[in-house]
Amino acid sequence: MAPKVVLVTGCSRFLGGHLAARLAANPDVERVLGVDTEPPSRDLLRRMGRAEFVRADIRNPLIAKVIATAHVDTVVHASVTANPAGPAGRAAMKEMNVIGTMQLLAACQKSPHVRKLVVKSTSAVYGSSSRDPAVFTEDMGPKDLPSSGYAKDAVEVEGYVRGFARRRPDVDVTTLRFTNFIGPRIDTVLTRYFALPVVPTIMGYDARVQLLHSADALAVLERAALHDLPGVFNVGGDGVLLLSQAIRRAGKLPLPVPSPAVPAVGRIFRGARLVDFSPDQMRFLNWGRVVDTGLLKREFGFTPRWTTQQAFDDYVSGRGMRPLIDPEVVAAVERGVLDAAARLR
Repeated sequence: MAPKVVLVTGCSRFLGGHLAARLAANPDVERVLGVDTEPPSRDLLRRMGRAEFVRADIRNPLIAKVIATAHVDTVVHASVTANPAGPAGRAAMKEMNVIGTMQLLAACQKSPHVRKLVVKSTSAVYGSSSRDPAVFTEDMGPKDLPSSGYAKDAVEVEGYVRGFARRRPDVDVTTLRFTNFIGPRIDTVLTRYFALPVVPTIMGYDARVQLLHSADALAVLERAALHDLPGVFNVGGDGVLLLSQAIRRAGKLPLPVPSPAVPAVGRIFRGARLVDFSPDQMRFLNWGRVVDTGLLKREFGFTPRWTTQQAFDDYVSGRGMRPLIDPEVVAAVERGVLDAAARLR
């Protein structure tokens, strides 16, 4: 059954705002409320059409009044973020992620109208370590529990969401564990990382990276909001790129950094306001992470349109980057190596 009144958190950011716009364009949805502490940009507000912007802080218990008064039946919690904003940085990010989620869930629990909750989570809940499996499935936990940053926030958020699901078994809860977003229009720690003039890497390591195009991320969130698809789902593009391959495809030069010097380099880039590396993001650049998306395809009914490689190449071309080597040449060489290896068997 299509939702009647949808509330989307984080509507001043790319995913929340564009999701509100998509839902507002659907005639089956009667009303869309976009909630955030700051208004969306003028362009994003225009795209949102008939969606109503509500300036509210989900950390404040007053969010319960917004949900109750509007008779919201579907909540899409898209504001959990890895991007520290403003002078308070990570402290404010953690408060918004964790305390904000707690207050939002308390508001949903009180309302008899809420029947569906969609939560934007992250594959970072699996952590990144040398003991990781080749591929994570939804029933696996981290080998080393994330101890800080966005990954730790997401673990806590998912714990609160599970508690909510136990208290309100009548509500369909969908948790989406997204891999890292990429695309020409979205701004993330990773898009800024690959846009650096020289890209720092950890000497002796070449992480496997699985990406998701921002257009696929929006399509998944929209499908979850419009259909009853409870459960936990990994969401990522098919295939992987080695970090070295991605850097080469972006036309950048790697800067191998010895492990002991990594924190200092991170501070330099953070101080120059180029990119804000957190410890969990540095572990990701060390070990990488790949998830299984079989459940997404079989039970959720969605296959990403873009593979990891295609999504990354779209980001590169959309940002006007010039690869050092033509990707078609790289692909031809890779095919040749694979063919040669096959003949030797």
